Amino acid sequence: MFECRLLSIIFVAFMKKNTEMNSDIDQMHYLVLHIGEAHCRANWNFKDISSPFTRMYYVTEGHARIILPDKTQDLRPGFMYIVPAFTPHSYVCREEFRHYYIHIYNEAGHDILEDWDLPTEILPDSGILARIRKLHELCPEMELTQTDPHYYDNNSILDRNIQKNKRRELYARVESRGIIYQLLAQFLHGAHPKQYVEDERITRILEHIRANLEGRTDLDSLAAFSCLSKDHLIRIFKREMNMTPLAYVNRKKIEKAQLRLVTETASVKEIAYQLGFEDQTYFNRMFKKITGTTPTGYREASRKPAL
Repeated sequence: MFECRLLSIIFVAFMKKNTEMNSDIDQMHYLVLHIGEAHCRANWNFKDISSPFTRMYYVTEGHARIILPDKTQDLRPGFMYIVPAFTPHSYVCREEFRHYYIHIYNEAGHDILEDWDLPTEILPDSGILARIRKLHELCPEMELTQTDPHYYDNNSILDRNIQKNKRRELYARVESRGIIYQLLAQFLHGAHPKQYVEDERITRILEHIRANLEGRTDLDSLAAFSCLSKDHLIRIFKREMNMTPLAYVNRKKIEKAQLRLVTETASVKEIAYQLGFEDQTYFNRMFKKITGTTPTGYREASRKPAL
């Protein structure tokens, strides 16, 4: 009991340091998946998109809309927009519309953008368009060949572009990453850290869960880590997060599985095992409960060209 109290004191003392670590740019390992300039003629109308990568747009001409879970965002010339990974959204376009698109994938174990409330729309610095064009130049042959996200959000195309990105010359990879940082900085300048919870014990548990997605995480281990009884842990976790600890663990694991299903060639069984699911049937059930489809169905649907 004394050891648990001592551990709690140490955790509180290092809380500020742990929070700063979550914002460490060392966790920003971004690769460009797609980049290019699109000219849409009232044909950018797609529903129910949710991808394992972040999208940024710079609008040059015309107008369109993105329908997000909490609002409808008008897209206007001269402004930049961001749609973080795993954000459900739809596109509506009724006229000619030109924009640059940049799709980026974070190879780090935890995407720190999840920890920030980002502004969806920003008026960027005057030199941003030139930097986007430079990034386009540094990433040849990474334009989309189809406009439908259901087509290009697929395993073969994403894996091909990840490998193509890594095969570029070192100077191009270094300069590209620098420009990505500059683009993201435009949004982070007006961002605010997400205030998930008020209870610091739950904050520590969330950090622990995110750091240990690859492996088995059960209620006993979480209770031992937090020095709380299982009943007490469930009670305060549900109070702060509106779900049980294991429901949160499964949700984060399934998000990681979605990413791997479209960016890797590992089998469903292998991915389930990598994420600590010893029973593939249970993994399939959890995946369908959270996403509405099975892992195999999710992967197969992403491979079908919709045009």
